[in-house]
Amino acid sequence: MSEATELSPDARPTQDAPAATVVILTYNGERYIGDILDALSCQRLEEPFEVLVVDSGSTDATLDIVARHPSVRVHSLPNHEFGHGRTRNLAAHLARGRVVVYLTHDAVPAHDRWLYEMLKPFELNERVAAVMGKQVARPGCFPLLKYEIQSVFEGFGPDFGTSLFYHDDFVTSEAVANAVAFYSDVCSAARRDLLTGEIPYRDVSYAEDQLLGRDVVRAGYLKAYAPRAVVVHSNDLTLREYDDRMFEETQGLREVGIDVAVPSYGVVARMILRGVVRDTARLVRDRGFSPRRKAYYLVVNPLFHLQKWRGVRRGALAPAPPRSVGAEQAPTATAQNGERS
Repeated sequence: MSEATELSPDARPTQDAPAATVVILTYNGERYIGDILDALSCQRLEEPFEVLVVDSGSTDATLDIVARHPSVRVHSLPNHEFGHGRTRNLAAHLARGRVVVYLTHDAVPAHDRWLYEMLKPFELNERVAAVMGKQVARPGCFPLLKYEIQSVFEGFGPDFGTSLFYHDDFVTSEAVANAVAFYSDVCSAARRDLLTGEIPYRDVSYAEDQLLGRDVVRAGYLKAYAPRAVVVHSNDLTLREYDDRMFEETQGLREVGIDVAVPSYGVVARMILRGVVRDTARLVRDRGFSPRRKAYYLVVNPLFHLQKWRGVRRGALAPAPPRSVGAEQAPTATAQNGERS
């Protein structure tokens, strides 16, 4: 079932609205969409929730797979109308739930209490406006990316409790401000009333999640990290693709006004050496890889580090793309770890 772009009256939340609308943005997502919908159908939550798929012109079997789940609402739009911020705002207006929970089409909830854990932080304090879940890499993910994902989320707090972040006088450096505001739409949730009112997503082509995280804390609200709300997610990239991916990520950051310094050859060499040494030590101890796979990655993983920094350097040296409208207050940061879907 496809819906018109105009918001119909019955799509507006009422007093008996469901607790949440889980929104999945799809474009040729046939590989994982079935797993996602199966995982959502098994969620244990006392309150009702709905699932809304917003598809941007898929040409594969995505919509056929979604059709096997008749309770799922579908909204279709042409691919040229998609925008990371714009489409998420559209989904918030279409949502009936009090909270809008976002998943990318390759992020699979890891257990049947995932949605419960995504919603629980909103009960802790009325100032909680947005929640970010945890990501773990797929079993086949290459070590560089697997360990970067682990490191990023380990830095936000222990797995046994919820962490709350806010902006105050303690935030005196750009690095701390970036850490406090960090947000990822691979697995996130926000209050619908704020998304459709005071704090919508910015209509930018990249980093709309980072900008929303910053807007939330700067407006005086709390951002929560819910580590028990786990999704399995890592980009399926080959060695050849990784260079281009990091180039695109670096250009995307610059497009929204995020300054990326050009790393010198000396810096690149040190970063590659440091990363290879660190990954090698972890890889030797990692029980998630078979001995044969470990031997393979001991040879190949250093090449991923080389590709990563080649891409970052190319992206920083290339002419800056036109800055996106709405990115005037974008944060300053370095290139991230490629976790963009």
